[in-house]
Amino acid sequence: MSNVKGFIGEFREFAIKGNMVDLAVGVIIGAAFGKIIDALVRDIIMPIISFILGGQVDFTNLFFVLKAPENYTGPQTAEGIVEAGGNVLAWGNFATVFINFLLLAFVVFLMVKAVNRARARYETPAEPEAPAATPDDVVLLREIRDLLKK
Repeated sequence: MSNVKGFIGEFREFAIKGNMVDLAVGVIIGAAFGKIIDALVRDIIMPIISFILGGQVDFTNLFFVLKAPENYTGPQTAEGIVEAGGNVLAWGNFATVFINFLLLAFVVFLMVKAVNRARARYETPAEPEAPAATPDDVVLLREIRDLLKK
């Protein structure tokens, strides 16, 4: 029984003293932030890009049929063909996810850059250090040098 109490005590010490709470908070905030960034890309940036390009920037329905199901008359979508037992190479879905990732990474980069710039603006700059006093022997040597020059 003492081994169990020792184990529980060690775990409690790890959970309280360690960075476990900080890590948990970071994961929770990160997940919420990820949802915000995903919504920003999906609901704001992608519609603007679609408008600029004059169409829909969604490649999810672009695919190659590798093996068509027999006597298939259902919807000609990748999901429909796969559900009917076919095999598709869904390259369009990959392209859409990849483009979304690039946009998401770019937005995160811009946000981190803005936060770093704001942090640098509000942090107090360090006082420049005063030059160290010249040692007495160096001062004396300089005076001797100046006298010899005269």
